[in-house]
Amino acid sequence: MEPRESWAALAAGGVAGVCVDLILFPLDTVKTRLQSPQGFWKAGGFRGIYAGVPSTAIGSFPNAAAFFITYENVKSVLPHGSASYLTPVTHMVAASFGEVVACLIRVPSEVVKQRAQVSPSASTFRILSHTLYHEGIQGLYRGYKSTVLREIPFSLVQFPLWEALKDLWSWKQGHVVDSWQSAVCGAFAGGFAAAVTTPLDVAKTRIMLAKAGSATASGNVLAASRRHLEDTRTVGLVCRCCPADGSHQPGRVHLPGDLREDARAAALTQLLPLSCEEPEEPGRELSLPLLPPPRHARSSCRAARAPLSLLEKSKSSNNPISQT
Repeated sequence: MEPRESWAALAAGGVAGVCVDLILFPLDTVKTRLQSPQGFWKAGGFRGIYAGVPSTAIGSFPNAAAFFITYENVKSVLPHGSASYLTPVTHMVAASFGEVVACLIRVPSEVVKQRAQVSPSASTFRILSHTLYHEGIQGLYRGYKSTVLREIPFSLVQFPLWEALKDLWSWKQGHVVDSWQSAVCGAFAGGFAAAVTTPLDVAKTRIMLAKAGSATASGNVLAASRRHLEDTRTVGLVCRCCPADGSHQPGRVHLPGDLREDARAAALTQLLPLSCEEPEEPGRELSLPLLPPPRHARSSCRAARAPLSLLEKSKSSNNPISQT
């Protein structure tokens, strides 16, 4: 690859990366808050939708430029055989090398950006200084392995599919695709790759946002995914019994505290044994699907309703109108 072509790939990739990241930043904030352990609304909801954008603005250009210049150079170095089935392999290998290099720049920017997105009241500089003070440079690279593990499958799906769609469109119309046609192919390829790699992206977000020293912060993708599934099952525990005053609908679990990934045992002790009492804070009730109540929950509900039924009978027996 000639130096002129390398500079062109660097500039084009950097400008394209900045434009895409800044335009789609609100959607990225919503995605991060949906994937965060504390939940969408506690992470900020729709408030401060551009929190963390300075980190993206600074890191986006060198990140995208590093990827595309590596991608184009590796693709030009690899042998181009006459067999068409080798073309996707070339794109996969080039994209994998590009992601490994780009993540050296992307991960520190991503860590600061995601922590700012779930803490909209804190500035980007404050989050950066706090991370450096408490975790050092290593804290900025937390989640590097999980990011690479997510980005490589993403590129393995996206770029061969993008190139195949462009070749197919060019063959159909008899000439090379235009810029807008290439963008349409890239949109379809990127959307499909994102859907396939979403579970890995959730694990990456949980690792970057985890509290320092916790099990999730160690960077193990399988452990982070398993912990996320266990937390989801914990929230799935349901009590169908009704409160004594009938103020709440059946099928709701009233949690007196937040379910946090580093305190799942405490959450279980709060949930079990399940009771029919009102929540300490009505705003923390979760509407969940109806499931058969546990045996001890049914017995506790009967015990709670028994004194009420006896009281009603005694009232009716002492009522002179009912006796007549």
